[in-house]
Amino acid sequence: MKRHLVIFARAPEAGRVKRRLATEIGMLEAARFYRRILGEQIRRMTRDPRWTVWLVVTPDTALRHPAWHLVPVSRRKPQRQGDLGRRMKLPFATLPPGPVVLVGSDIPAMRASHIARAFALLGRHDLVFGPARDGGFWLVGARRMRPLPRSLFADVRWSTPTVLADTMAGLPRYIATALADTLDDVDDAEALRRLSD
Repeated sequence: MKRHLVIFARAPEAGRVKRRLATEIGMLEAARFYRRILGEQIRRMTRDPRWTVWLVVTPDTALRHPAWHLVPVSRRKPQRQGDLGRRMKLPFATLPPGPVVLVGSDIPAMRASHIARAFALLGRHDLVFGPARDGGFWLVGARRMRPLPRSLFADVRWSTPTVLADTMAGLPRYIATALADTLDDVDDAEALRRLSD
């Protein structure tokens, strides 16, 4: 079965991306940063033959945005409506058979080796999460040998330091989980400075 890597992306337009960072460095600079990181991530991941890359984008009308030119239109999907949990569950339910790993679109340190490790963990686990130091996660993967638990992403307090803990607490005991590498996105100027050091 094929492996599927989903990049969850937002159209890289000023005022729509990296809003917290934008309050510190400006909307145009934040959008420029996001566009660069997203472009590098797409280039790195589409070059690897071990998986098929899908882009799941918002807004839904942005399927033909020039930022995703490296991914064929046939492998671009809209995120649709709903909270983040509902939108993240959609690719797991609709992509062709095979394990799925979903990642954020602004993880500067992410490399193919991190994705390969997550897929390897899915050989022995139902779900895998890539923790972030802020209490969230940058990656979620599912083996998809059985349906996702209905409780996955239920009662998660999004954009808080308890996102990963809330997500794990809501899983049934029969679901085998593993943690992949810890990586971070860049949400503020301090994180951007750390990236430059």
